[in-house]
Amino acid sequence: MHLRLQSSLAFLFLVLLFSNGWADKYDDYKYEETKDIFRKAGESSSFFKNSYGYAVFPTIGKGGIGIGGAYGEGRVYANGKYTGDASMVQLTIGFQLGGQAYSQIIFFKDKRAYDEFTGNNFEFGAQASAVAITAGASASASTAGGTSAGASGGKNDATTKGSYHKGMAVFTVAKGGLMYEATLGGQKFKYTPR
Repeated sequence: MHLRLQSSLAFLFLVLLFSNGWADKYDDYKYEETKDIFRKAGESSSFFKNSYGYAVFPTIGKGGIGIGGAYGEGRVYANGKYTGDASMVQLTIGFQLGGQAYSQIIFFKDKRAYDEFTGNNFEFGAQASAVAITAGASASASTAGGTSAGASGGKNDATTKGSYHKGMAVFTVAKGGLMYEATLGGQKFKYTPR
């Protein structure tokens, strides 16, 4: 039974990792829908008016059993214009079990933060998160960029809380899944200009 659970979770992780990220890249509707969720999500809505730009990831799939990973593809915007594509990869090692899917947005306070992210060497440091089915909360700490915290109760009633740290603010909204973890790992981003 334990082997069956591991196989099922591994399959879920692979499905989330590959199918959701690639399908979202070319689906304009998913990006607009995701931006709309964050526009209606409490404090994150004001960041659209006050930021230089942002990177939006409609679906990031994450899963693991001891060793885990996450992957998602997104788009980067500056002054409201689509400037390029981004991909996020994360490897985690530590106590973890399960899989989850979530949306993420990273706001850039100014051109300096935007340039740092799009310089193709951007990485967030240690991360801690807890997500249960469709409700969740996350908080991140960074050694390279900085983040803030977010929480959600679902797509339509998400609430978020955060501020810029080193020119960036990150918000997440849980889409589904169940994952328990206490891990160390960083999100690494690759940017491709349009």
